[in-house]
Amino acid sequence: MLSHSLKNRSKSDIVGPILEAANGRGATKTKIMYKAFLSYGQLKEYLTILLEKGLIKYEEGREIYRTTEKGMRFLQMYTKVQEMMPLENVNKK
Repeated sequence: MLSHSLKNRSKSDIVGPILEAANGRGATKTKIMYKAFLSYGQLKEYLTILLEKGLIKYEEGREIYRTTEKGMRFLQMYTKVQEMMPLENVNKK
């Protein structure tokens, strides 16, 4: 059932978990990949986009990604939308 709901995720349904994983103390690529259920190729693609858009930042010395203020604002909006329209209810017919 989990894989069915992951097949048709929107970009925001992928970006949200990435930002959640990188929130707080930050996260490595591996941690983000597993928390967001992404392949390594997908992860690299999304991290590039999120870095370009300023939603996450990379800390080279620690080799972690951290959600920025802009990313936090996105995450707050994403969470509000999820509360209003949970993904589980969308898939039920």
